[in-house]
Amino acid sequence: MANSQDIEAIVRQVLSSMSGVSSTSSSSNATASSFNTGASYSAGPSYNIPKTAHVAMLTALGHYDIKEFPIPPVGDNDILVKVEGCGICGTDAHEFKKDPFNLIPVALGHEGTGTIVKMGKNVTKDSAGKPLKVGDKIVTCMIFKDDPDITMYDLNKQNVGDADVYGLVPDDERHLNGWFSDYIMIGREGSTFFNVSDLDLDSRILIEPCAVLIHAVERAKSTGILRFNSRVAVQGCGPIGLICVAILRTMGITQIVTVDGNAQRLEFSKKLGATGTVNFKDFNGIEALTQGVKDQFGGYLADFAFQCTGSPAGHSNIYKFIRNGGGLCELGFFINGGDATINPHFDICSKEITTVGSWVYTLRDYATTFEFLKAAQRDNIPIKELITHKFALKDINEAHEFNLAQKGLKIAIVNE
Repeated sequence: MANSQDIEAIVRQVLSSMSGVSSTSSSSNATASSFNTGASYSAGPSYNIPKTAHVAMLTALGHYDIKEFPIPPVGDNDILVKVEGCGICGTDAHEFKKDPFNLIPVALGHEGTGTIVKMGKNVTKDSAGKPLKVGDKIVTCMIFKDDPDITMYDLNKQNVGDADVYGLVPDDERHLNGWFSDYIMIGREGSTFFNVSDLDLDSRILIEPCAVLIHAVERAKSTGILRFNSRVAVQGCGPIGLICVAILRTMGITQIVTVDGNAQRLEFSKKLGATGTVNFKDFNGIEALTQGVKDQFGGYLADFAFQCTGSPAGHSNIYKFIRNGGGLCELGFFINGGDATINPHFDICSKEITTVGSWVYTLRDYATTFEFLKAAQRDNIPIKELITHKFALKDINEAHEFNLAQKGLKIAIVNE
């Protein structure tokens, strides 16, 4: 089992290669202390911490209860965070509807961020070696339970292996395990977290979903097909597909066609950098739809495509949009969405399509994501406009129903 010193050393080495930051300074132990009661480290401002916290606990399919739990003692290796906000992810929607991971009862919310209000004496730096103190803003990444060398360096890895994330772990005696709450306790063994005090709240809420797409684009680049002048099709204009468009645009790719059945989302994709849109509802059959994509590319098929829908029918269709020798990144299936039907001869072999799958992210992708969000702001790409609606914690059931009805783009729970 990897400990946090291993993880920090790896992240520091990666960031050193990216930015020239020294990777030789001493690391801190930020792993869990099993609910111990060691002294806390209080550098930075002081906060009045209540005795209890409110947690939105998913207690049954389609229903959260707001539970009140005692805030446990902050151990030597723990971080107590006052939650500022957390986005609602498609995974949260799946849990809300079907509980595919058998987690109920569970404190959900993994796209969160907040302010450190108390921390253990052993915690002085984040997982990249950046100094950390009370008052800093923070986000969490993976809780590693296996060898992080795999997740950091091998693009053909088993990715996160047996890793967890805060907001998707079973409930226990600590309870403050998800970001849909007013406080969260960080400290499980193998936890990784980053100081993001230089980003505003909306940007911080978007870090986790953006990291998913940073990882997908890195996977796509590994094929050698995605280039500066590529024609790229993005199928699915939910938050994931829209973020994909924004990332491609910051990379300098200027020929991006989006495919979806929602006119409002297609129109928003243009604000993020899409140069053409195709509403599949306007076409009868796959041949007509493929021609619609070609027309948006001036008579050409895509060099590369990203499939972001989570729909088996969408996966079946995407191959038709790609030229011979082109590439595909499939990232839409975080849960089992069912089987897709393709013809391997026509769809893969005769076209020599290079396909990669993408599954969440690595620590390095988080570091890249911070820079992407700054680049998007610098390039006037309105990525933060993805967050269209904000709800209070007490209204979390309404927020999830609103999200399922697709009445907005990105829905967030924000604490006052």
